[in-house]
Amino acid sequence: MRIVVNTRLLQKNKLEGIGRFSYETLSRIVQDHPEHEFFFVFDRPYDEKFIFGENVTPIVLSPPTRHPLLWYYWFEWRIPGLLKKLKADVFVSPDGYLSLRSKVKQVAVIHDINFVHRPKDLPWSSRVYYNYFFPRFAHKADELVTVSEFSAGDIYQSFKVDPGKIEVAHNGVNKSFVPLTEDQVIEVRKKYSTGKPYFVFVGALHPRKNIEGLLRAFDLFKDKSGSDMKLIIVGGKMFGNRRMEQIYKQMRSKEDVIFTGRVPSVELRRIVGGALAMTFIPFFEGFGIPVIEAMASGVPVICSDTTSLPEAGGDAALFVNPEDAEQVSDEMSNIVRSEDLRKDLINKGLVHASKFTWRNTAERLWKCIEIVLKNM
Repeated sequence: MRIVVNTRLLQKNKLEGIGRFSYETLSRIVQDHPEHEFFFVFDRPYDEKFIFGENVTPIVLSPPTRHPLLWYYWFEWRIPGLLKKLKADVFVSPDGYLSLRSKVKQVAVIHDINFVHRPKDLPWSSRVYYNYFFPRFAHKADELVTVSEFSAGDIYQSFKVDPGKIEVAHNGVNKSFVPLTEDQVIEVRKKYSTGKPYFVFVGALHPRKNIEGLLRAFDLFKDKSGSDMKLIIVGGKMFGNRRMEQIYKQMRSKEDVIFTGRVPSVELRRIVGGALAMTFIPFFEGFGIPVIEAMASGVPVICSDTTSLPEAGGDAALFVNPEDAEQVSDEMSNIVRSEDLRKDLINKGLVHASKFTWRNTAERLWKCIEIVLKNM
């Protein structure tokens, strides 16, 4: 069969949530199914490392999709023509965008619908696009995949799609996230935090990630504890950072906050593994990959008690109200003071993280693709 895949988020050194999902699942599916032809459609020059097998044909389809008007043009005009030309049997879209004009069978992965609940976190043109098109994409999809039971229920309730076509494929954790040795931890801390222990956050610097609340909580923690702890924030800037920057400038302990920007995958694993604890307190999350990556690295986790995060954290995290900086700071203090608490969370976290593998994710995605192929 001829399987065409939207791979526009496979971008070198920019594999955040959806990009990582695409990389981890597609690399396995391509290797597992050499009997099928895969056509990977990029919207800009691609890195050869994303061509996972001889059964993959890469295609660059211009223009680069950097604006909602270009999303519309690419998916509603460029993609239908390409699918027809390639005589595609199915179109797979790991970022959820489909083509309403194409008659080809389609599988969408909609990770979450935060734009329904928090539209003001996005630029006006993006939120208009998402809220108009994504309900239509959900209904258009022959099979629909999402990454948590929370998101599955949210999509069903918000868009009124057939629940029978929604499959949950939890995100996984890469096997390279493992506990560091004591010497490795010392080395990482020397490089990134002047040798001091630190909390870490990983994710795009986006309003719904609640970096403002994390900065406030860290400031309160420093005031109360007098600790020499640092806070490392890993991730690239996105829309809506002005308020975060204002909060940062007003901090009493801003010299103890380190922004690394995006980092290569190897460095990300080291930074996460070198942390005393992960602090991940977004307002809204479709799954929360950093939670299980930290657990797999033997790092305790403080995370939000909202949306999908109780599902991701299980019984192995300290849960907090992301709106309550005082509560977050108290849990920071608890985790710093109590070695027994840290050991308990580490042991539970290692067990919990082992349940989430990219192999399982890839197999569940493939199951949906196979259902569409068999029903042709």
